[in-house]
Amino acid sequence: MLTRPFTGLPREVVVLTAVAFAVAVGFGVVAPAIPVFARDFGVGRTAAGAVISAFAFMRLVSALGSGRLVNRIGERLVLATGIGIVAVSSLLAGLAQSFTQLLLLRGVGGIGSAMFTVSAISLLLRVVDADQRGRATGMWQSGFLLGAIAGPAIGGPLTDISLRAPFFVYAVTLAVAGGIGMLFLSRTPLHDREEAGGPIPSTTLPQALRVSGFRAALASNLGNGWALFGVRSSLIPLFVVEGIGASGTWVGIGFFVSAATQGAALMVVGGITDRVGRRPGMVAGAALSTVAMGSLALSDSLAVYVVAMAVFGVGAALMSVAPSAAVGDVVAGRGGTVVAAFQMSADLGAVVGPLVAGWLADDYSFGAAFGVTAGVLAAGFVMSLMSTETRHRPTTVEPQPQTPPG
Repeated sequence: MLTRPFTGLPREVVVLTAVAFAVAVGFGVVAPAIPVFARDFGVGRTAAGAVISAFAFMRLVSALGSGRLVNRIGERLVLATGIGIVAVSSLLAGLAQSFTQLLLLRGVGGIGSAMFTVSAISLLLRVVDADQRGRATGMWQSGFLLGAIAGPAIGGPLTDISLRAPFFVYAVTLAVAGGIGMLFLSRTPLHDREEAGGPIPSTTLPQALRVSGFRAALASNLGNGWALFGVRSSLIPLFVVEGIGASGTWVGIGFFVSAATQGAALMVVGGITDRVGRRPGMVAGAALSTVAMGSLALSDSLAVYVVAMAVFGVGAALMSVAPSAAVGDVVAGRGGTVVAAFQMSADLGAVVGPLVAGWLADDYSFGAAFGVTAGVLAAGFVMSLMSTETRHRPTTVEPQPQTPPG
């Protein structure tokens, strides 16, 4: 079964995966160029970093608004609009004549990115049945992972040729992604679950927060964003070179090992999540990720580093699939704001994690930074362990107690 893990999934899952791949390739192409291009305007390293932070910050603050748009006008229109905003802002960023223009355009791109991500995940969870959510999410994440690996391999050499060219390539890959979406998703049938009286109402965020499995998914996603999208990218390269004293080549080796194990695990954890449940996946993923970061906190051995990166790859795969599937279990009808809150938890971790870990590494040690990261992941482990399974939840929204006025 490992050779055909996605048999039986709707074709829309394949389409969304292709869109995710195209978007991730483009982002990977432009990522190496952003800080260098910003520095070309004569600003310092902090200002150059602000260009990256502006994108992440605007993703974070606009996510809930994107969720409300999904509920109001639908996933497909928000998805196409979001991709269009990122494409146009990236094209204009490549033509920027000042640092201020670059900063503002990357911030606008962050808004479009939030619209795309929230709408795409919402659409993914609506086109599949309950027993397909784990595999569908695994396939979607695989598209992003493969794109994230391929993008920098193209973007690095391209940056050496021109600092503006990666932005134009990014705009082209986004246009391809938008074209794929418009061509193949325009007539997608959506699985609006119904009860006897007709379509059930959308799930609100307060309703979702009453479900322990959803709260555990938020905690797991926060830890995943903190460790995978934040600390791994910002701190581990410095740890290898300055903490272990190894060459930069070992940074690439560790990242390759982590990506390879994550990719291999994504091929199987989706099916396991659908068969066994979301809670075991969140528990195992948080446990493995905690062990990996804890190992880095306690040892500066090169061998421990490589093994920890492999373990972290498996943990990241589980934490990328199981929490998303749990959110799909909780959402009834349209749940744009629920999906947006879930995405915000990862974005929050990705924004705060590098700042906290960097401060701890500067003022204390790498061990302290990785130790706190392990603690954030452990919080997700505890909440997952205490949560209830969501896979067999009723498909109707649970009645909520009436709160008296005042």
